[in-house]
Amino acid sequence: MATSEIQDRIQRHLDTLVDTGAETGVQVAVYRDGALIVDAAAGTTTGRPVFSFSTGKNMSATLAHLLVARGFLGYDSPVTDLWPEFGARGKETATLRHVLTHTVGLPAMPRAITPRDLPDWHRVCGSLAAAEPRWPPGAATGYHSYTFGYLVGELARRATGKPIRDLLREWITAPLGIEGQLHFGVPAKSLPGVARLEQPARQWPAPPDDGDAILAPWESRPDAGFGNDDAILRADIPSVGTVTAHGLAAMFNAVLRGTLVDAARLAELSAPAFEGTDRVFGTPARMALGFPIGRIGAPAGENSVAFGWPGGGGSYAYADPARNVAFALTKTRLRPNFDTALSVTGILADHLAATP
Repeated sequence: MATSEIQDRIQRHLDTLVDTGAETGVQVAVYRDGALIVDAAAGTTTGRPVFSFSTGKNMSATLAHLLVARGFLGYDSPVTDLWPEFGARGKETATLRHVLTHTVGLPAMPRAITPRDLPDWHRVCGSLAAAEPRWPPGAATGYHSYTFGYLVGELARRATGKPIRDLLREWITAPLGIEGQLHFGVPAKSLPGVARLEQPARQWPAPPDDGDAILAPWESRPDAGFGNDDAILRADIPSVGTVTAHGLAAMFNAVLRGTLVDAARLAELSAPAFEGTDRVFGTPARMALGFPIGRIGAPAGENSVAFGWPGGGGSYAYADPARNVAFALTKTRLRPNFDTALSVTGILADHLAATP
């Protein structure tokens, strides 16, 4: 258990958020220079994993690097080397590098796939293999909301013969001693221990209805009912995850310390691999292999080399090689902003500035 001035500051802040009703449950964990300096929780999440949407991409992206590190494939390996049928309709040039930079051209699930289909791994992957890309692989980037995890996961399954949920356990959670804290698919016996999400309707704008959106509403807007559904919680959907903040921060700490990847591989995690305008959101995108580069809320001049995925509703995790910091925040109340994460990272930034 972390005991320090920064632990106390963040714990008090989380308590205030819950006491005032701004949040119902929040967890925060921070490692610096390999030491756990914050392990705080308030409200309904204490000690419990939380369905945290796209923060799960941090696990699948890390596993993709481990596949390369262990010699199962290379960053420029064609997807069709392992998944021949994926080359249909102009996708034959797609590589793992394209998957990791969200440049494959499959940002959205085929329209025939609905949320209830997501637990059917072979149906989803078959639909992706048959789909026509929106742009030639490597030509543009666009956030691959749910497709990303299946693309990485199917390559992992074909390379190793194991589902990605098993690789998460064998390669990350068991070696790091964090079993039960990071899940692609929660075991049935563990479902009662998962913290439940809530989503105040008054705080959430209605999704656009202009007919031009690339992503279906369920792909772009997190939904508490989806994240509380036992069938979804139990399914292997590796673009989302059920996690504790401590588990995510411990994974990123192991990445920074070289326990999971070597120094050369770590450089790949934070080096720009594709820059452009995101075709889904119309915003600037700066991608490393598997992760967006930059810390949410970082000052404009910081030129952050931090990398890590936020999750819809306000969760967030990142690793910062420049400061040797691993950070994670999970929460139960879904909100259309990252105000809570920004408030916590602001407190942390002040502490780091004062204790170089």
